[in-house]
Amino acid sequence: MVETPRYRTTFVRLIGFLRPYKLSMGISIVLAVGSQAAGIAGTFLAGSVADALHHREHHLLPWLVAAILALGVVRAATMAGRRLIAGKQALAVELDMRTAVYAKLVRLSFGFYDRHQTGQLMSRATVDLQGVRFFLGYGLIFFFQHIFTIAGVALVVFFIDWKLALISIAISPALIAVAYRYSHVSHPLLRDVQQKMADVATVAEENIVGVHVVKSFAQEGAEQTKFEHRSEAVFGLSVKANRQRAFYVPMLSFLPLLAQAAILVVGGRMVAHGSLSVGSFVRFNLFLAMLVMPLRSLGMWIGQAQRATASGERIFQVIDEPEEISDTPGAHDLPAGSGRIAFESVTFGYDAARPVLHDIDLELEAGKVVALIGHTGAGKTSLASLIPRFYDVQHGSVSIDGVDVREVTLASLRREIGVIAQDPFLFSATVRENIAFGRPDATDEDVVRAAHLAQASEFIETLPEGYDTVIGERGITLSGGQRQRVAIARALVVDPRILILDDATASVDATTEAKIREGLREAMRDRTTIIIAHRLSTIALADEIVVLDDGRVVARGTQEDLAESNDVYREIHEHGMLERVFTEEVA
Repeated sequence: MVETPRYRTTFVRLIGFLRPYKLSMGISIVLAVGSQAAGIAGTFLAGSVADALHHREHHLLPWLVAAILALGVVRAATMAGRRLIAGKQALAVELDMRTAVYAKLVRLSFGFYDRHQTGQLMSRATVDLQGVRFFLGYGLIFFFQHIFTIAGVALVVFFIDWKLALISIAISPALIAVAYRYSHVSHPLLRDVQQKMADVATVAEENIVGVHVVKSFAQEGAEQTKFEHRSEAVFGLSVKANRQRAFYVPMLSFLPLLAQAAILVVGGRMVAHGSLSVGSFVRFNLFLAMLVMPLRSLGMWIGQAQRATASGERIFQVIDEPEEISDTPGAHDLPAGSGRIAFESVTFGYDAARPVLHDIDLELEAGKVVALIGHTGAGKTSLASLIPRFYDVQHGSVSIDGVDVREVTLASLRREIGVIAQDPFLFSATVRENIAFGRPDATDEDVVRAAHLAQASEFIETLPEGYDTVIGERGITLSGGQRQRVAIARALVVDPRILILDDATASVDATTEAKIREGLREAMRDRTTIIIAHRLSTIALADEIVVLDDGRVVARGTQEDLAESNDVYREIHEHGMLERVFTEEVA
């Protein structure tokens, strides 16, 4: 195998997942060795049968055959035990690795998901894990089994005749050289195969999730072509890998046959000259035949190890990903407070070299409703995302009730903040479970109250099973407005001290928006609320308006103040008036 520091490190870490299963691993190895020991003993007795026939000692045959059958039963029993234990161990290792990957995925920040495709991550949690599981569960057992077989048979054949034994091992340098070369060329290729398979998974996942977009723009053919190109890339690399196996694996199988041919010639002459008995000759060739399978499997085992290590590299890329947003040492729970928010000299960018917010100083009073407005890309959502620590600032600080958000635990911080996005995600579960997602211990009364505030109770009660109706994946069985209202109820049920509405009413019609606004008025009472909106009707809920432009606060005040002094607000105000007139004319 390739002896590089990176390869060795990955391989050792993979073996580390077997640490909790040392006992079962040990038992599996003992059973595997026992199985091969029984096979070696049976083969030795088969040579004794040849000696008995040659010397006409027929009375020994029943005993020898019975002993061979008994050893066969022992071998079958140990093989069955080894398969049962090793199979359970392999599945347990896969479970541990999948749990480790998932635990890491749920802890990683939004920044990580901004940089990685879903299909790539899904491939690492499925295809790559299966390759590692097969190797750790079975490949290592076979390795120890074959090593024992090679060592045990080597001792026996040296005991039978050392000259023939030396001839049989003369081929070893060539075997080692071919095996090393196969390992050297296969590892990078198999790593590329795994990567291309993940690319295929990415295209498939995007087309399944975005099927409505694909069909709406009649792009089925283009997406099919893209999928075929990705699949052809996998095909091409897989063919190349298969070509390598087609060359190296037969070579590894053929070289032992050269040794066997030499033994047949030299050993046959020794028998003819009386220097080697027929039984010993038969034994030697039977034992030599036992070496063919382990040596033939050498190429397969190397391939498994290389594929597992390539998969392990991709898995450890996720597990080793630094957690950009995590609890700092000594972090404590967010103390009780009224919800005052302060941004002090805040500079932030998704790429540190390109800030999207510049030196922002902004204080939001507790219990007030503040609207953030500005053109697209002004930094409204970015600013709001810093409050629950979806991202961390590069410079400055964000504090809640006088406490820097980086000094408190994420769990306690986010329990106090309800976020409602423009495109809410709903789970394939009941309406009740979706609303109570952030507070699993919520009572039925709590769920209904939150739904009522969000103006969702009316349509929920018309569903086939009411609050127990299972909605489709991503809430596809609900309309956009219905999904939005369920999301609002989900945020309200946790009773947060801070509420963030990121264009939360953008997906609903004017009539539904009016109903939601009435519910929000009650929900926002005595609660610090940040509204990111473009509709004048939603902005009207705010006590104060903050105008952002190019990542900077350029104005702040009431609607009346800004209508006279700020061009950005006047533009939104005029658009809102036109929207209102149009709505009235349609009505």
